[in-house]
Amino acid sequence: MYLTTEAKKAIFKQHGGSDKNTGSAESQIALFTERINHLTGHLKTNKKDHATEKSLMALVGKRKQQLNYLKMYDIERYRAIIGKLGLRK
Repeated sequence: MYLTTEAKKAIFKQHGGSDKNTGSAESQIALFTERINHLTGHLKTNKKDHATEKSLMALVGKRKQQLNYLKMYDIERYRAIIGKLGLRK
């Protein structure tokens, strides 16, 4: 797979505080963003891959749900993760 265990641990450590903190909203959003960027690159070269396009839309929806949760409960953490990941909001 394109994302190794070590790469996932690095993402979780950078955004979740620890490599064991896989359930925090920030670490999940960071992982979704990494996967979204990978699938977007794949779709640029394989325009007719509709299964990947469907998976991409599902991931974007999951990330949006996590972002909405974070915005509703802790606006400072929301602003921090948006700035750190360079998302548009």
